[in-house]
Amino acid sequence: MFRLSRLLAKGSVTSPLRAPFTRYESATGPAEVNESPRGGAVRSTVGELITCPFCLSVWLTATFTGARLLWPRATRTVTGGLTALALADTLQLGYDCLLRKNTE
Repeated sequence: MFRLSRLLAKGSVTSPLRAPFTRYESATGPAEVNESPRGGAVRSTVGELITCPFCLSVWLTATFTGARLLWPRATRTVTGGLTALALADTLQLGYDCLLRKNTE
């Protein structure tokens, strides 16, 4: 859920989905943006939820838990792909850290 919640809450590629509820602030890293909630009470509440990876991960976990009860095979396939993506990200970050350490 970490990778999916990070992608939905901070990814530049998903920024158009968050646009009705958020205001662009700045780029924060490779393919990530910082946004703040905007609008009235409901709009701002949705904006708070979809810009916080931690908050979003709670709802995604609940959703995937329910989905696993209804569609175990499909949900297992999706979560397996997300796990592989999170592992690939971890390896990439580790590789970057090793490169930086060796070039110092």
